[in-house]
Parts: sequence; C-alpha cells; structure tokens
Amino acid sequence: MLVKKVTLKVGKEKAILNRHPWIFSGAVAHLPQNLCGEILPLYSHHGDLLGSAYFNSKAKIFGRMLSFGSQPPLEAFKNNLELATALRTKFFSSDTTAYRLINGEGDFLPGLIIDRYEKGFVVQISTLGMENLKPYLLDYLIETFQPTFIYEKSLLLSRKEEGMKATEQLLYGKLEEEVSILENGIKFLVNPVQGQKTGFFLDHREMRAQVKNLSKDKRVLNCFAYTGGFSIYAAAGGATQVDSVDISKVALNLAHKNAELNGVSSCMHFYPKDVFQFLRESSLDYNLIILDPPAFAKHRKDIIPACRGYKDINRIALQKMPSQSLLLTSSCSYYVNDQLFQKVVFQAAVEARRQVRIIGRHRLGIDHPLNIYHPEGDYLKSLWLYVE
Repeated sequence: MLVKKVTLKVGKEKAILNRHPWIFSGAVAHLPQNLCGEILPLYSHHGDLLGSAYFNSKAKIFGRMLSFGSQPPLEAFKNNLELATALRTKFFSSDTTAYRLINGEGDFLPGLIIDRYEKGFVVQISTLGMENLKPYLLDYLIETFQPTFIYEKSLLLSRKEEGMKATEQLLYGKLEEEVSILENGIKFLVNPVQGQKTGFFLDHREMRAQVKNLSKDKRVLNCFAYTGGFSIYAAAGGATQVDSVDISKVALNLAHKNAELNGVSSCMHFYPKDVFQFLRESSLDYNLIILDPPAFAKHRKDIIPACRGYKDINRIALQKMPSQSLLLTSSCSYYVNDQLFQKVVFQAAVEARRQVRIIGRHRLGIDHPLNIYHPEGDYLKSLWLYVE
C-alpha cells in the first residue's frame, strides 16, 4: 500500500530544518493530488522525515507545519495548546480577564487565533487544515476551561484563498451580547459579534498602559478610538481632557459606556467623525495624540496608497501639535514593515518641519508571542515620538 506523503525538492529542506512553519508549492517535488487540509508527513529529497504538516492544494502557502521530526502531529497539536495555556496562566492574574490564548504561528499553531474574554472564547480560523482540527480544539477548550461560550468569527480574507467561505457562528454555550472584562484592573465591555476582529484590540494592552503612565494633567486625543481603549486608560492616568474620534457611532456608544463604567465620563468627549477630516479641521491643541488606524494595506498592492495615508495623518498631527508634546503612532498593516513605517513617519516629520525624536517603540504583550523562526508574524508597529 502506497503511503501518502509530501517530498521536497533538493535543497528546499533548510527552512524546515530551521523550524520555519510554512511550505510553498515551489519547494515541493512530489505530492498527492487535491489535498484538502490533510495532515501528511514531510520528507526531504533524500528521504529524511522532517515532520508533519497540513496541506491545501489551493493555497499559496501550500503547507503549514504542525510538528517537527518524528513527533505525531495530533500529539504536537494538543501539546502546543497546553503550552500556550500554561504561558498565559503563569503571567495573567485576576486583574486581567481578557487575553490572546492562541497566537497562530507564535504558539506553533498556524492558522488559529483564540481570544479569551472572561469565561468566553472567540475563535478565528484562517486555514482549511486548522478547520479540520476544529473538533479537537473544541474538546480541549471545553474540557480545560468549561467556557460560557465559544464563538467563531472567521471573517479573514485568507479563507477565500483556502477555498473556504467567511463564517460566523456560535460553537458552544450561550453568547452574551456584551461581555464585561478587566484589563489591568480597568473595566471594559466587549461585543464579540458587532465588534472589529474578535471584539477588542488585545495586542495594544502594553501600549495602553504606557498611555496611562504618560497622561497625567494632559489633553489627550485618541484617533480611531473604537470602543475607547486608549481613552479610558488616559483618563484613568489623570488626563484633564480626553477627546475620542471614530467614524463608527456604534463603537463610540460603547466607548461612552466604558467611560461611565470606570467613572471617568467627566473629562471625556466623543466625536463620530472621519479622522482625516477631524485632523484637518481641528487646531490639535493636545499634549498627547494617539494615531492607531485600521490596516491601510490589506494586500501587497495597497502598500503605496497605505503609506500615503500613514504619511498624511502623521504629517497633519506633527504640523499642528504644540511644542513638547507626545505622539503615539501605530500601524497594523502586515505589508508595511517596521523599517518602511519609520521611513514614512520620517517623511511626515520632514514635511511638517518639526524636530522629532523617537523615545519608544511597540511593546509586545506576553499573550502575543512571536515565533523566533517565523519573523513574518510581527505585524504591529508603534513609535512614541517627542515633538519639539
């Protein structure tokens, strides 16, 4: 009986030996036909077993490693779930009840994101191979955490390439419309269904804490404010005025609820406006401005217009900000790397004719680990700027 397997071309095993999890079709010499997320052993051209991966004939990234060497793939899958859980359990206490439980390749579980909100979980699955492993995943979450709900929100563009439709569904339990969480002791309401991504931007927790530490007696502007994460932290840190701008009235309504929940409404103002319009029309008399826009480049072809957008918002802010003020500017566009983002901000500073210094960069959260063998997972960039 012929055993199904995938064999690489000569010399194409180096990346796998260096534990990079992705396999591209151009590296493959021999493979079965019409693979639909199947888990198969991967061999070098010389016949050495490199590990096991799931494969999809339709996808650009043809295979993603689940295990290396001779470890059985399902054993590695369960073991990596347990290791990811242990990391979060070790570092998060009762004052933070929302965090990323699984961070894809960063936790050696490609194609899978899971965010925890109190006793509920929101799952994002981006690959067909991980979709096939969903029953094992649900068993693990239910047995380990006894969750109140497990909600899938797999709306990622990459699913189309994998031959899957976007999907959103309740997988287990009873979903609450608004989930109450704590982050560093600060209260927030999260709406997993209506909210962006899984409901809350957990990847900026450390940057929000820095905003709190730097906001005392300052006038703060939070652009692309969403449900008020940075705004609430600024108010909690002693800001005298916090203005929040977002085009979504629904998001700002929840931001207003979050302000009331934390007793900081008195210094808060909310503006349901386009951020570019607000920046152009306002005098921007703020001591601290936060620019945290959604991804401007969702595809490689979007890089040039995205950079133009990043330059415009940073230039306008830098032109108008008072002397000796702070700007926190971020980009979550995967296709705009940190070097390119800094270059764009440099161009904005040149055009604004301001003296600007970098005093800090993005601080990674413990629940968003990066796989050292997979640098492509580093998508979020932030710069703290001091404007003379």
